[in-house]
Amino acid sequence: MSRHRLSKKGRYIAWGTAAAVVAAGGVVWAQSSMAATTWPAQKTFTGRAFDTCTAPSQAAMKAWKADGYYGGAAVYVGGRNRGCAQPNLTASWVKAASTSGWRIVPIYVGAQPPCQTGTKSEKLSATTAASLGASDGKDAVAKAAALGMRTGSAIYLDMESYDITNTSCNNAVLTYVRAFSKSLRDKTYRAGYYGFSTSSAKAVATAANRTDLPGNLWYALWDGKATTTTDWPWSTTLYTDHSRAHQYQANSKETRKGYTLTVDRDYWDGPVAIV
Repeated sequence: MSRHRLSKKGRYIAWGTAAAVVAAGGVVWAQSSMAATTWPAQKTFTGRAFDTCTAPSQAAMKAWKADGYYGGAAVYVGGRNRGCAQPNLTASWVKAASTSGWRIVPIYVGAQPPCQTGTKSEKLSATTAASLGASDGKDAVAKAAALGMRTGSAIYLDMESYDITNTSCNNAVLTYVRAFSKSLRDKTYRAGYYGFSTSSAKAVATAANRTDLPGNLWYALWDGKATTTTDWPWSTTLYTDHSRAHQYQANSKETRKGYTLTVDRDYWDGPVAIV
């Protein structure tokens, strides 16, 4: 995720100074099991994916698909902290990409933690966390639906690195995440979450109270390993049955079939958008 949130240097500093990863037990309820008669079957993808700040042109997407290295593409559908303009990202773009075989992953960059450094367009607080989470969740659904992403799709909330040892800050973040996830599920969209394995993802993965937490976890761990299993930092009972994704390399400049993009590399084994 090249420049849409923190600078590359800033992201490495934030990541490197976070607390060490520890294992945690527990069980995550599969979201597809809730109200099973009304939930569409989830659409999953297993394989390499990329995310980049601005959705590429249709010509670039066509060329990269022909190259065959990646099968999934993550796009930033909304959020006040979304860092790049999206001139290409329209319903017709999503339909064309899906028709050509791409599996689309919608990301929403919502409110960020009160203890996070830097200026953000939207920050949550202990008093606003629940209401902001609910309203941002509704907005995420509206933005995804406007792009042709149907009910049953997964939407991934982007939470950047923060000091999870700050108890009041961490509690506020978890309140926001729960409200966001519940808001998605109320609209029959699956809740996903992006964060760092040593901070924001760890906070969700190790939370003792698992009520209303996202059912799908996308963790940033830049170890260069295209896997969701061998370097999974937490209990093997967490986020099973196609509920994981791993961002394993950041800011990779790649040229495929004549089109150059700077992307983050991901290995996916989880739900994507239903187009």
